[in-house]
Amino acid sequence: MVDEDFKGTRLRRFRVDVGTIICAVALVQSLLLVAFGYWAAERLVSRLGTAAHKINHDRVEDSVLAFLAKTEAAIRAIADSPSVHVCGEDGEQTAEMLWTLLEQTPEIDSINVATDHGHVLMAVRYPVPAIRQVLRADGFSTETWHYKDSPDRDGGDAKQRFATTSISAYRSDFDPEKRTWYLEAMKAKGPVWTQPFMMSDSQELAVGHARPSARADDEGHTRGLVVDANVSLGHLSRLVGAFGAQGHGESALMSSDHHVIARSDHPDPVRELESPDSGVLGAIHAHMLSVSTAGGADDQAFSIEHEGSRYLVQTSHLPHTRWQLVSWEPEELLLGGLQRSVLWSLALTVSFLALALIISLRLSKLVTGPIENLSRVARRIGRLELDDLPIEPSRVLEVQHLNQALDESARSLKAFSKFVPVDIIRQLVAEGHALGPSGSPKRITAMFTDVEGFTSISESMPAEVLVRQLTEYFNLAAGIFARHGGVIDKFMGDGIMVLWGAPTELEDAEYRACLAAIELHAEMNALNEKWRAEGLQEFRTRVGIHTGHVIAGVLGSSNRLSYTAIGDAINAASRIEGANKELGTRTLISEATFEGLGGRLATRRIEELAELRGRQTRMALYEVLGPKPS
Repeated sequence: MVDEDFKGTRLRRFRVDVGTIICAVALVQSLLLVAFGYWAAERLVSRLGTAAHKINHDRVEDSVLAFLAKTEAAIRAIADSPSVHVCGEDGEQTAEMLWTLLEQTPEIDSINVATDHGHVLMAVRYPVPAIRQVLRADGFSTETWHYKDSPDRDGGDAKQRFATTSISAYRSDFDPEKRTWYLEAMKAKGPVWTQPFMMSDSQELAVGHARPSARADDEGHTRGLVVDANVSLGHLSRLVGAFGAQGHGESALMSSDHHVIARSDHPDPVRELESPDSGVLGAIHAHMLSVSTAGGADDQAFSIEHEGSRYLVQTSHLPHTRWQLVSWEPEELLLGGLQRSVLWSLALTVSFLALALIISLRLSKLVTGPIENLSRVARRIGRLELDDLPIEPSRVLEVQHLNQALDESARSLKAFSKFVPVDIIRQLVAEGHALGPSGSPKRITAMFTDVEGFTSISESMPAEVLVRQLTEYFNLAAGIFARHGGVIDKFMGDGIMVLWGAPTELEDAEYRACLAAIELHAEMNALNEKWRAEGLQEFRTRVGIHTGHVIAGVLGSSNRLSYTAIGDAINAASRIEGANKELGTRTLISEATFEGLGGRLATRRIEELAELRGRQTRMALYEVLGPKPS
């Protein structure tokens, strides 16, 4: 609802109050800080999650690389040994070396030495611990198994641990030159990690690290030699299973041809080579294929969605193996706690922001509420409505100072308004007139009043009594004139000059002025009765009214102005009032005013043309008798 003090002054363009500005600035700043803080927290949480996931991934990678390095070191030691033989007396020493290395590397399932004659010497952990010797002949092989106690047994004498518990020998078709590890090493002509193959003795999938080596025999001929260590895929699955033990995720090893060779998300080791086509690993593999990173040599970190859950994924390439280590972890399990903490922090921040906004609103109201009320007071002062102005108490010092300043201004204007026609100033301001010397032609009705015999009255009574009577008389007359639309131009001793039609045009000005004169006489009769009862002298008021054209406006010097009207009509109205003394009448009007009445009041024409003092021409005058009888 529009405040009455501001009705009609609605600003055309959008405006806001101070409280809205303060709250808007505080809100925008706070929201920017909250948004930036939330964004930074989310980035930090994401980085922490990625870093934590990478740490777990790197641990598994380090474990796998350490195992690979240990295996490679053992095979290199055998290949570089100056005395390695598959059979004969030196073969016994080689068997002891192979068995010792098998004991020291529990990750290895078997260590093999093969010559280009087709002979093989093996230290086997699984399915049974043994030293296996294969001697190749035309069309068949002779195998001899020297069974041992478990190489994983601790303690005891080294010679006793190597002791043979039983021996078996038989013919077979075993040919090392057909084995995957032998073929790939001879083809690579250097160390190589093989593709997965089926171990003949355990019928389990395995990978091998094979290294070729050349030796000179007793006759000085160079002979080929391949040293190999085989690792079952089940053992690789136990290695990558360390990821799940350290966190909430899983990991897997992928071969260069996209086959799974080890994974921790299945309880059983890999029995068949196949590409992942289901589960989280299948989704990861499909994503990697779509972006052409499957089997790539670069480390990758990304995230995927699978069955409504989000997973953080890390991949890395294992050197020399053509394998890819892939690990994944549910983002909720890894970051859920941190994200919930961030959300709780955000909720608390928003709560504190809301509380701060409420406090800001309350504090701004301490300023804006009083200022808004004081603006209403200032607007009333601007309209010269100086009575009953409210006092606006405030705890804000500046508002108190403003309140005091407005109060002082109102008191000063109220005192000044006793000397200035307030109604005229109010109308001039409302109509937008410039408060400088100016004037314009207007048709008005002017009234002059005078108290009969005032000079003798004033000489016969004390000054304070005279001032009191004059004040009562002027208050009575001013109220009557205001009710009938008249504007008091000035007080002249005991006389009053009143205008109808200036500064604002007024319809039926003649009739209104005459009604005011009739009412003034009636009210003065009652006031005189009161004064007689008090022993005071009576006031008989004489009135002269004339209608005509004048120059009305703000007249005077540049430093001292007054709103008034000048012209012959003003002079004529003054002379008509003076004619009451010679004619013995109380209210005289000119013929121009009489014509404006239209016969609505009882009047009497003065038969003779009255001679007015200071005027060369005589005027027809009419006495106003009162309302017409019904």
